[in-house]
Amino acid sequence: MNQEVTGKKEKKKKSIVREVFGLAFFLILLFCLAWLLIHFVGERMQVDGESMYPVLSDGDQLIIDKVSYQFKDPKRFDVVVFPFQYRDGTCLIKRVIGLPGETVRITDGQVYINGRLLDDPYGYEPIRNAGLASGLVTLGKDEYFVLGDNRNNSTDSREPSIGNITRSSIIGRAWMRVWPLNGLRLL
Repeated sequence: MNQEVTGKKEKKKKSIVREVFGLAFFLILLFCLAWLLIHFVGERMQVDGESMYPVLSDGDQLIIDKVSYQFKDPKRFDVVVFPFQYRDGTCLIKRVIGLPGETVRITDGQVYINGRLLDDPYGYEPIRNAGLASGLVTLGKDEYFVLGDNRNNSTDSREPSIGNITRSSIIGRAWMRVWPLNGLRLL
């Protein structure tokens, strides 16, 4: 009987050790999956500034979809995220207006694509400064022309510091606003 009690105690110890290692393995696996999701699938980002007003405001929290553009190209009016080349760790959030191979020009406060007026539901006021787009801007095979929705308060493709952005520089598309909660919605 003494041997039987000792055997049960050893089995119980082995069972507890197995459970602890199982839990540790599960937590490590969960951590690795979370890391993969954050770095390759989606990322939280905070809006800094009013360049995308009224759709996005200063302090809004977004989820950036990093996967979609691995399988398809950005479309006109998608809201994309890309790094600002002159400030490390800073990303810009803008709306795609011009697509690869197109020409863009801003005349009399309006955007023209390939010589035709763009039906643009996002720019809520006429553009006062056409910048680089006061002349004809021709986009290369992997270049995009982007504008902030708050056209008169946005640093975007009209500025030499931004210019046309390349497909490879796009991190992802703004997918969902998650904060403030009363503004929770897909973009």
